[in-house]
Amino acid sequence: MVERPVQITVVSGKGGTGKTTVVASFAALSDRKVLADCDVDAANLYLLLHPKVREQGEFRGTKRAVRDPAKCRQAGECERVCRFGAITVRAVDAMACQGCGLCLLACPNDALRLEPVVNGHYYVSDTKYGPMAHAKLMPGGESSGRLVTKVRQLAEDLARGEGRGLILIDGPPGIGCTATASLADVDLALIVTEPTLSGIHDMERVISLADHFRLPTAAIINKADINADNARRIRDFCGAREIPVLGELPFDDVVTRAITDMTPVVEYDDGAVSQGLRAAWGTLAERLGVQA
Repeated sequence: MVERPVQITVVSGKGGTGKTTVVASFAALSDRKVLADCDVDAANLYLLLHPKVREQGEFRGTKRAVRDPAKCRQAGECERVCRFGAITVRAVDAMACQGCGLCLLACPNDALRLEPVVNGHYYVSDTKYGPMAHAKLMPGGESSGRLVTKVRQLAEDLARGEGRGLILIDGPPGIGCTATASLADVDLALIVTEPTLSGIHDMERVISLADHFRLPTAAIINKADINADNARRIRDFCGAREIPVLGELPFDDVVTRAITDMTPVVEYDDGAVSQGLRAAWGTLAERLGVQA
């Protein structure tokens, strides 16, 4: 049994930088790992890895107000205090209700209660690259940070139970609660960025988040040849922070073709992008002492 698997979270600060492409390729290149798709608001790693679900469950992350018609006297206090306009004397709008419980306190007849609602589903699946924990949050669902934590717990249980020493985490974009939940207590944050102004700005923000947790960081510059000046800015920024740049991948529409074929790019083609990813994984595996 593995005491504590090495955990790598791949983050981006913004969407569309190629984060999932990198994770899928590392999944194909690495050995004895567990995969975790923590981008629960817009999960798409499954499109490239084709998981077969072996276990699933409901995620109940929030609560909603429910009225007992037998007790309700339509006093209207619930409607008066609800700042979200989620409740009237006749109905509760489940999509608008935030589960704060203020209406329960205001009701003079004890006619309201909070009940948990299903916000999404989590899965444990098998892929040709190893077991995978993943989830889907329902549209408008809340508590996505808690769902990310659930996915990570499933992945850690898989790694320990099956003796796998590595967890590869496809993190969500941005710096919100889901990104925080995907980064907490990992061994390295790998930032995938691109040489655009928004890419640089959001890379700097996610590096600040990783610094807050005192996490080691590394970077990959995707589409590095689309703007030489911005690519240099990224190298200079990372150099000043002593953040290793593991690879600079060129722009190549082979990545789009691989995604269309629903295949990790390192298994679709052996061009410059795949060679760069192989080299980056080799460097990263050596850095963390995991099997390449």
